[in-house]
Amino acid sequence: IEGEPTVSDAVAAGADIITFSGDKLLGGPQAGLIVGKKKYLDMIANNPLARAIRIDKLTLAGLEATLREYLDEEKAIKNIPTLNMLCQPLSEIEKKAVYIADRLKAVNNKFEVSVVDETSQSGGGALPLVSLQTKVVAILSKNLSAARLEELLRKNNPPIICRIKEGRILLDPRTIQRDELDTVINSIKGIASRL
Repeated sequence: IEGEPTVSDAVAAGADIITFSGDKLLGGPQAGLIVGKKKYLDMIANNPLARAIRIDKLTLAGLEATLREYLDEEKAIKNIPTLNMLCQPLSEIEKKAVYIADRLKAVNNKFEVSVVDETSQSGGGALPLVSLQTKVVAILSKNLSAARLEELLRKNNPPIICRIKEGRILLDPRTIQRDELDTVINSIKGIASRL
């Protein structure tokens, strides 16, 4: 993601201490991480509170495994879901969107379905203002409000998370894995059959 300084950029710039999350964009377990100059890290480690907030061995093992993935960029993008989603080519997202849309158009006349240009947000905590070009499946129900359709999808098993814009629900295939596409399609068809 262009314009976002990395931890290594902050270290190279001479920052004394850098704090960041182990999950979010890093894609590892939830943990607060501190990187910086030894002098300051030693001060933090010797503070009595350090013992109370240290991570457990399982979290440490998960963090180590995640960081090892980063030793090979291609492997990291393939194996860390967050990176995989952020780095997906627009052409791949569009293929998934068309796959979903084509199968939902067959659901009698209960939905108007189209593939439209949109943007994805990377998340609230990390890079909240960064937008990524995407293709979404826009669904307009002829029988339900967008809010009601969104609620049914959210309460589905498994839950399907979408957003509402201009009276339609939007499904972003960026966050749907290939092996989940038919599950999403069948869930929406199931909802349509009950209308």
